[in-house]
Amino acid sequence: MTEAGAVTEAGTVTAETDEKEILTEIRDGVCVITFNRPQARNAVTSTMALAYAAALRAADDDPQVRAIVVTGAGAGFCAGADLAVLRDGAEAIKKFVPAREDLPALTMRLRKPVIAAVNGAAVGIGFAYMMGSDIRIAAESAKIATAFSRLGLAAEYGVSWLLPRAIGLQPALDLLLTGRTIGAQEAAKLGLVQQVVPDGTVLEAAVAYAKDLVENCSPFSLAMIKEQVYLDLDRSQDDALTDTLRRMDIAFEGPGLAEALTARTEKRPAVFDALPTREA
Repeated sequence: MTEAGAVTEAGTVTAETDEKEILTEIRDGVCVITFNRPQARNAVTSTMALAYAAALRAADDDPQVRAIVVTGAGAGFCAGADLAVLRDGAEAIKKFVPAREDLPALTMRLRKPVIAAVNGAAVGIGFAYMMGSDIRIAAESAKIATAFSRLGLAAEYGVSWLLPRAIGLQPALDLLLTGRTIGAQEAAKLGLVQQVVPDGTVLEAAVAYAKDLVENCSPFSLAMIKEQVYLDLDRSQDDALTDTLRRMDIAFEGPGLAEALTARTEKRPAVFDALPTREA
């Protein structure tokens, strides 16, 4: 594993953070990003938050990477903000993440799918990180809570917008108002997570999900569909249909469809082009 940061000319995700609070590893087209403060159940520091954002951006711009998995080291996914930060007062908290608007909007703006492997507690900002992922897979013993109301806080990082859209108004209000902790099975019933797997297998399950996307799906299509879904949350049906027709024309003329049809005729896996870097 390497620390998170910029993309080198070779395409490897690298970085320079002294405490190695974020680790990355590329596995056959899947970038695994790991919160790495297991002694604190991966509670978030300011440097960790910035390194995480850098790792996401680097993975999104790396041609080797076609899907992203996020998980936590040790027994926790992310237990929220480090309490030392919260105890330093309002001004310190405001400076906690200089680009606070990135959460969870950053992951939603990425072109590549993000899968959360929720191996343990996901609380507060950890809940926001989890919600920012496109797909969520949880271990049986995972515990999930918004927790904001129990700390005298507002619903942070955009979860008041995202959560009702993900699970419905009343279930979202229940979780936000009470701040109560729920288990993985209740989270699955609410639609908050898409799979529940035995403890110790969640990262394997998330990587397997991601590898299916890598091996069988067009990166162009994944990026297009993800962008459509999130934009359509705020668009009328007519506007969404107009945009869909425009995108369909683009896709019909693109190389992905031709390759998929040729591959099916030749009874072989399709070989889809990687996404270009954003600068290209």
